[in-house]
Amino acid sequence: MTPAVSTTHLAEQFQTAFGRLPDGVWQAPGRVNLIGEHTDYNEGFVLPFAIDKTARVAVGVRPGSAVRLLSTYGDQGLTTADTASLDRRAAKGWTKYPLGVIWSLQQRGIDVPGLDLLLDSDVPLGAGLSSSHAIECAVISALNDITGAGLSPEEMVLATQRAENDFVGAPTGIMDQSASLRGSKGHAVFLDCRDQSVQLVPFEAENAGLVMLVIDTKVSHSHADGGYASRRASCELGAEVLGVRALRDVGPDDLEEASGLLDEVTFRRVRHIVTENDRVLQTVELLGRQGPAAIGGLLDASHASMRDDFEISCAELDLAVETSRANGAIGARMTGGGFGGAAIALTPVTAEQQVRAAVEQAFARAGYTAPDIFTVTPAAGAMRLA
Repeated sequence: MTPAVSTTHLAEQFQTAFGRLPDGVWQAPGRVNLIGEHTDYNEGFVLPFAIDKTARVAVGVRPGSAVRLLSTYGDQGLTTADTASLDRRAAKGWTKYPLGVIWSLQQRGIDVPGLDLLLDSDVPLGAGLSSSHAIECAVISALNDITGAGLSPEEMVLATQRAENDFVGAPTGIMDQSASLRGSKGHAVFLDCRDQSVQLVPFEAENAGLVMLVIDTKVSHSHADGGYASRRASCELGAEVLGVRALRDVGPDDLEEASGLLDEVTFRRVRHIVTENDRVLQTVELLGRQGPAAIGGLLDASHASMRDDFEISCAELDLAVETSRANGAIGARMTGGGFGGAAIALTPVTAEQQVRAAVEQAFARAGYTAPDIFTVTPAAGAMRLA
C-alpha cells in the first residue's frame, strides 16, 4: 500500500476526482494486538493498541442515493453503488467495507445520503493489522458526523461488527473496531468483550528502552476464509458441551474436567482461549506493576499456544518469532487472526538492528518472500482531520 498522503493533498485529489472539495476528512488507525488472540468472540479479554498507520477518507454528500467510491491505490477504479439497494454479493475488493458500514447504519434506521468517497491508507493489507477495520472505522466516523446520528463509540463498534459479520461475511469479534475507535496515544486498550468496558493501560515501550517491531511475513490472510470460521465453530462447540454461555466462563482450573468432556481437537482450541484470557489479565497486571519489560514471557507463551493448540500460525510466522527471540527480542508472537500476516517482537532498542537483520537473513535462507519490518507505537483512535 502506498504511503499516506497529507490531508490537504487528499482533499485536492478528491476535488480532482469529483469536481468539488469534500465535506470533511476522517481517519482511523489500524491496530496491533499486544495479546489476546481469538478471545474477543468468546466474550473474553483482549489488549490491542491503535497504531500510527491509518486509513483516511475524504467524503462529500451528493444528491440522490448514489455512492461513488475511489481509492488512491490499486487498479479497481471508480465504483458506483446505490444506497437504496446495496447488495453484498456485488461488492468487490475494498469497497465492501464502506458499503457494509452504510448497510449496517441503514439497518439501525439511519438514513445515509448519496456520497462521494476517496480512500487513502498506509495500513498494510493482509498483515493482520486490521486494514479493513481501519477503513470501516474511518467511514463510520465520517457518516456519524455527516448524518448527525450521534452514535457513541460503543454503538459504532457494534455497527461496524455487524457490517463485518453480515455484509462482508467475516465472523469477527469487536476487538479491532474497539482499538481503532477507542485507542489513546501511549496506551493499550484493555477490553472486556462481554460488556465493552475499556481500561486504558499505559504502554510506552520507548520509555523502557524497547521498540515494538512488526514483521509482516507477506503471507496474506483473509478472515472470510474457512480457517477462522472453523476455529470459531470449535469454540462454540466447546462452550455448548461445557454448558457455559461463552468460553470466557471457563477458567484454568476447569481445564482438567474439560479434557474428559471434549474431543482432543476441541479441547486444544478451548485450552488456548482459556489460557489466553489468563495471559491477558497477567499482562495488564504486569504492565501496571513492572512495565513493558516484564511481559516477554507471556508473549512467547501466547505464540506457543496459537501454534500448538489453536493451530493458526504458519512456518513464516514461526520463523519470525523464533529468530527474533534468538537475536535479542524479549518476547515475540504472531498477531492477528492467523494463517499468515504479521508477528510482533518486543525488542530492546540496542538489539533492534540485529533482530531486523537476522529475520531478513532467515527468510532469505528459507526461500521466503522478504518480510517488511517496521516499528509501531500506540496512537490515538479515530478522529476528524478536516
